[in-house]
Amino acid sequence: MLNINIPSLSSWPTDIEEATLIQQQLRHQVSDEDQLGDIRYVAGVDVGFKDNYTITQAAVAVLTFPELELVDKAIVTLPTCFPYIPGFLSFREVPGILKALEKLTITPNLMICDGQGIAHPRRFGIACHLGVLIDVPTIGVAKSILVGKHSDLPPEKGSRVDLIYKGKTIGVVLRSRTNVKPLYVSIGHKISLTTAVDYVFNCLTKYRLPETTRLADKLSREKVDNL
Repeated sequence: MLNINIPSLSSWPTDIEEATLIQQQLRHQVSDEDQLGDIRYVAGVDVGFKDNYTITQAAVAVLTFPELELVDKAIVTLPTCFPYIPGFLSFREVPGILKALEKLTITPNLMICDGQGIAHPRRFGIACHLGVLIDVPTIGVAKSILVGKHSDLPPEKGSRVDLIYKGKTIGVVLRSRTNVKPLYVSIGHKISLTTAVDYVFNCLTKYRLPETTRLADKLSREKVDNL
């Protein structure tokens, strides 16, 4: 039985003004302290789009930790409910992710999102939003930078430097493979930055992306029967 409280989204913002207000209100609930129990299962979440972006396909992949073996997965499709606007990714993707989570049979102890956590203009990216809504530790792992600057990153796997925005550390730039583009790791909820980077690194195999994200991304692009 899934041990996560999935909120009911009876209403969902449809414009930037309302979405910005929600980000500003909820960001104060984000915790940057480790509140992790026994991490037996880690999940990756990702979202793809079909039919000229009118259909959202959300996917969750649950893996054992530290073995990284796939043990549960879920895919859902639904109408896309929010336009693509940088900085408001969660309002486009979270409704589908919540629907996918409802289909799981194994409860993840930690979730890794394909997107930002607090490395965000209003300190409330998709990893924060999802973490606060479901009260589960979350990490943001993005493939590109949204805000902030950093020093030069050595080319070797495991190299890391701080991501700085307005004088504060908001994340870590992590080299997941030697001589490939880095990842941008930031906290989502109920985890410290140091711990978040350690978990992301331990979810890496031979690919640029952590195994959680790689498998969720693959599921989000699969052809499903109800499309």
